[in-house]
Amino acid sequence: MQIRDVLLAPGNGAFFYDDQAAIRAGASQDGFVYVGEPVTPDFQSIRVPASSLSIGLILTDETVVWGDMMNVQYSGAGGRDPVFETAQISDLTSRVVTPRLLDADASRYLDACAKVFEPFEDKRLPLAIEYGVSQALLRAAAHLQRATMAEIICSEFDLPLLPTRRVPIYCQSGDAREINVDKMILKAVDVLPHGLINSRQKFGQGGKTFLDFVKWVATRTRELGRPGYHPVLHFDVYGWIGLEIGMEPQEIADFICRVADTVPGFALNIECPADFGSTQAQIDNYARIVSVLDDRGSSARIVVDERCNTLEDIRLFAEAKATHLIQIKTPDVGSIADTARAVLICKQNGVGAYVGGSCTETDLSAQASVHVSVATQADMMLAKPGMGVDEAYSIVGNEQNRLLAMLNRRRVRAKNVG
Repeated sequence: MQIRDVLLAPGNGAFFYDDQAAIRAGASQDGFVYVGEPVTPDFQSIRVPASSLSIGLILTDETVVWGDMMNVQYSGAGGRDPVFETAQISDLTSRVVTPRLLDADASRYLDACAKVFEPFEDKRLPLAIEYGVSQALLRAAAHLQRATMAEIICSEFDLPLLPTRRVPIYCQSGDAREINVDKMILKAVDVLPHGLINSRQKFGQGGKTFLDFVKWVATRTRELGRPGYHPVLHFDVYGWIGLEIGMEPQEIADFICRVADTVPGFALNIECPADFGSTQAQIDNYARIVSVLDDRGSSARIVVDERCNTLEDIRLFAEAKATHLIQIKTPDVGSIADTARAVLICKQNGVGAYVGGSCTETDLSAQASVHVSVATQADMMLAKPGMGVDEAYSIVGNEQNRLLAMLNRRRVRAKNVG
């Protein structure tokens, strides 16, 4: 087979793993750290530096291709895998995954993923392993077939081989909201600003602090934006509409309409308006919110994140029309091949597909996500990793531009030959 050996290298994620339950419960901040005891299992403190694990596949021509494993910022929350432990993941990868890789046909991407990701001891492998190994296998297939990763995805999923549409990019602000919003506007980001509305202090009594921030973003966009610049406004409220306004879908929809009314002329996305505690409860109640918003002809769309983690979760939400847009949170989905499948499921069901992920990711995982996003022609993708704007936007934006330039050259050459 084409894989001669496997390397493992511990690394850093681009941000931190945070205990969401402790933050929701009111943990205060002291500078960059959170004060208090963690609540979610396996967290040693409320905020810990994100770790990662790189896996390198040494091919028969001595080329080494890499992928990166990690978990998302709010690990252990909303049904997600627990916080990433490098030593445990490294041990399992060495004992179980490496022998499978050495016996895999790396030129056949989906077949290789299916072989390597078979259950171990009747359990699915940790999603972080699937995510990192699937990136490395995608790069291996691209190298062996002298193609881009996007073309491998297109070929394996019977998609048009040379996609042309640029996928809109969405940036997240982190806690440095005002400074990073200005950066986004000056760089004419397609979708902004995320906002990190993850505490009662940031949402405000009755949502007033949040509403003021939404209005400020719209005003600032008009003040600083170049002529014709008209981004989508996308805010992640981490369930705080439900926590502060109440868990009745009608009341949540009423509040979202109020938000939309404060920024007329802008398309508005509200991510995770409430967390109803389980996947089925989330589906049932989000479907009611969607129905109310659609019946009113609101310009607002809701985006599901919590309780919609795996490919099967995504299928359930899409088929139930229980959201307008699904964040496909790449490390939570597992194999990046399943990210491609998730986009296609969304498209089949008329639901928006947002290839997201986490600030805890790396440059390599972000670049692989770009190729899947372009190949499947997702509706938008996250600028990642990290909580800054400049680095993430350059990594994702430049990779997309390089990829589209390569695909365009192949399209022109194919036309000339034809």
